[in-house]
Amino acid sequence: MLYLSTRGHPDRKHFCEILLEGLAPDGGLYLPERYPQVDATTLAKWRGLPYADLAFEVLSLYIDDIPADDLRAICRKTYTPEVFGSREIVPLRKLEEGVYLEALSNGPTLAFKDMAMQLLGNLFEYELARRGEELNILGATSGDTGSAAEYAMRGKKGVRVFMTSPEGRMSPFQQAQMFSLQDANIHNLAIEGVFDDCQDIVKAVSNDLAFKRKYRIGTVNSINWARLVAQVVYYFAGYFQATKGNDERVSFAVPSGNFGNICAGHVARMMGLPIAQLVLATNENDVLDEFFRTGVYRVRGSRDTYETSSPSMDISKASNFERFVFDLLERDGARLRYLFAEELAAKGQFTLSGDIARARTQYGFVSGRSTHADRVSTIRDTWQRFGTMIDTHTADGLKVARERLQPGVPMIVLETALPIKFAATIVEALGREPERPAKFAGIEDLPKRVTLLPADAAQVKQFIAAHCA
Repeated sequence: MLYLSTRGHPDRKHFCEILLEGLAPDGGLYLPERYPQVDATTLAKWRGLPYADLAFEVLSLYIDDIPADDLRAICRKTYTPEVFGSREIVPLRKLEEGVYLEALSNGPTLAFKDMAMQLLGNLFEYELARRGEELNILGATSGDTGSAAEYAMRGKKGVRVFMTSPEGRMSPFQQAQMFSLQDANIHNLAIEGVFDDCQDIVKAVSNDLAFKRKYRIGTVNSINWARLVAQVVYYFAGYFQATKGNDERVSFAVPSGNFGNICAGHVARMMGLPIAQLVLATNENDVLDEFFRTGVYRVRGSRDTYETSSPSMDISKASNFERFVFDLLERDGARLRYLFAEELAAKGQFTLSGDIARARTQYGFVSGRSTHADRVSTIRDTWQRFGTMIDTHTADGLKVARERLQPGVPMIVLETALPIKFAATIVEALGREPERPAKFAGIEDLPKRVTLLPADAAQVKQFIAAHCA
């Protein structure tokens, strides 16, 4: 299995090369040359497998440069009931007729990002030890990626983490999860700006090939294919729990800001998983909803990126969106490069109105938008009717999911975080504090270790260089 760049670079690379690299040399994102196909016979064979073994089966279709026994051991080390709280790892709960919640937030940092990040930490440690090398990870977070990456990488041999986040834009709990870590290999950088500024810095540093090679810069954001392919597994796991036969179809509703979570669903569907609809839910920062309704992809500036009560989706430049557009354009790298590297850079938008119908009919994408009032109402309704407390992002997904129900097709809403991460809105909706795991008691009061920097890639590079000496 070889990987190519969405922007047409001629090189083809193996999995372990792109695992440590992040962006392609031309600024594109890596995708496999083809999507392995999974038929009904294979689905039948996988049905009932423990999650770790299902992960091995899916990942082994994409990874041929790690020995099978080693990859199986990494999966079994990663996906344990001790780490994720249940034998199913991602248990499915029926909420109402035709609507299910898939629990993805029972890992160490209480967010779905743990599902891939725990695996990524073990893959990094394995490959770096095999090569006798070190890696400096540069990431951007709007809330959950940062803590998931830091908890996965803390104490890992040969790895340093430099995590950028928008100053003051995360919930107090999210900030405390990251900034309270005192591990010497973890560095938190609060950036004066919004998440898109952080993401732009990561891309700028990654595109400085001389700096990237000198300081061994890698990424943990979902621009890293390894993280995205790990997320593909829980689409299969959710499908198996919601169905009895391998000819049944399901839909997935996914709260989405950076397009990584739902892009994994797109990959699963391209592999042959019987997905009827991929329902994309945004908050007030509705760039992606606008695209799937109109065909216009129009990014917003910092001043027009709203601060909302589902802050992990306060994003207007969706990094992983490029992967889907590459497939939508029938893998025309030259056309994609023009759209993203030239037209988007010059005009702040591009239009694919002639292709948008195929996004729905051929690829199953539909979308919708949720507001703060919708979130509060959905959280309150879900608690009162079902005794289930959900976080703000999951509420966005559930609200839009209900608008897209189809008779006889189960709708699986991906739960993205536990409510404690967004306690203020839970209190507003329910008049009570969400439950807090004992290990996080008083976390907001712990000493914090964080450096404030302007939204300037050069200063971030200086910080990295100074701390790699």
